[in-house]
Amino acid sequence: MKKEDIHLGDWHRILFGDTPGVFSWEVVVRTIIIYLFFLVVMRLLSKRMSAQLTITELAVMIMLGGIVSVPMQIPNRGLLPAIVVLLCVLFYQRGLSWLSLKKRKIELAVQGDVTILVKDGVLQINHMRNDSISNNEVFAQLRDRKIKQLGEVKRLYFEGNGTFSVFKADSPRAGLSVLPVKDKTLNQTLKPVDNQKVCLNCGQPANEHVHSGNQCPNCGKEQWTTAVQ
Repeated sequence: MKKEDIHLGDWHRILFGDTPGVFSWEVVVRTIIIYLFFLVVMRLLSKRMSAQLTITELAVMIMLGGIVSVPMQIPNRGLLPAIVVLLCVLFYQRGLSWLSLKKRKIELAVQGDVTILVKDGVLQINHMRNDSISNNEVFAQLRDRKIKQLGEVKRLYFEGNGTFSVFKADSPRAGLSVLPVKDKTLNQTLKPVDNQKVCLNCGQPANEHVHSGNQCPNCGKEQWTTAVQ
């Protein structure tokens, strides 16, 4: 379209584009057909598609959006090619799921593996770095589960589908606070343990005579703070 063909008062072009107005009714029919077929495909893809998505399922969802949008709105594109592509995506996804059940390596490749972010009250910094997860993101997940300090956590897993799983310690010990520093009121509810120090970066515990001037054996930092419980 040339710029001289664009006029702000051309409401027919703004509302209907370059197609005849009657095509709007055809769009309704096209949308109903694609929508119904789309529901069938989604039902066949399995219940996982309506829950937390894995990497491959997210890719399929994005592809489905691109597939169904064109035949619904472009008059010179038929519905049949889109339906064929939808069927191809369906068979691809179901086939990949079947292979994942048969081969553990394929499952790990397409769905990802679990990562330990907290182990016995200590942040696993190397694992967090590999998954590009910051301390604040971990602390936010713990606070969402009413956890105030790392010593309450036995394990924090970062699942392959992007969710977090927390297992609390049977016998919580003193650890690094996960509460925001600015929230002084809530921080006052935590009791400092004077004879116990923890790394300010990862929560690694150390006795007072050990930590002074030494690097943390877990993350290499030299900043220590009093543990709380």
